[in-house]
Amino acid sequence: MKNVTDSVVYLGHWSSAGSFGFNTDILATNPINLSVVLGVLIFFGKGVLSDLLDNRKQKILNTIQNSEELREGAIEQLEKVRARLQQVELEAAQFRANGYSEIEQEKLNLINSTYNTLEQLENYKNETINFEQQRAINQVRQLVFQQALQGALGTLTSSLNNDIHLRTISTNIGIFGAMKEITD
Repeated sequence: MKNVTDSVVYLGHWSSAGSFGFNTDILATNPINLSVVLGVLIFFGKGVLSDLLDNRKQKILNTIQNSEELREGAIEQLEKVRARLQQVELEAAQFRANGYSEIEQEKLNLINSTYNTLEQLENYKNETINFEQQRAINQVRQLVFQQALQGALGTLTSSLNNDIHLRTISTNIGIFGAMKEITD
């Protein structure tokens, strides 16, 4: 406070050359008053303003430093994510390649299985056709044999009389007797 008083007294002595008083001339006193107020503000406000500016500067530097740390962390995270993305893309490409090869293998297996099944069905078909042909041939043979037998029986019954019947039986008995003697 003594500095302020000394400054005002010094300015008062300088401008009035020895006396201190009020100058009522507005035009002459405004520059003096303004210079005194500005001088006092600069002298006393310099420390406060300097502290405020230093604090503000420190806050700005801290904010910049924090931003730089966050930026570096974000860059590290980005690099990690990019590396992971590349790894995932490689794995996806491998899965795709493996999937395509597995699909091709399954397709070949399916084609081979279908071919084998068709071949078996063709063999079954041929066997069934052969079996049915043999069955049809046997049925036709049986029918022909039955018809021939019925025709022969019909012929025999119509042409056989008791005399021929007795001679046929005697002849057959003779043939069986001769065969028996040969085998004994």
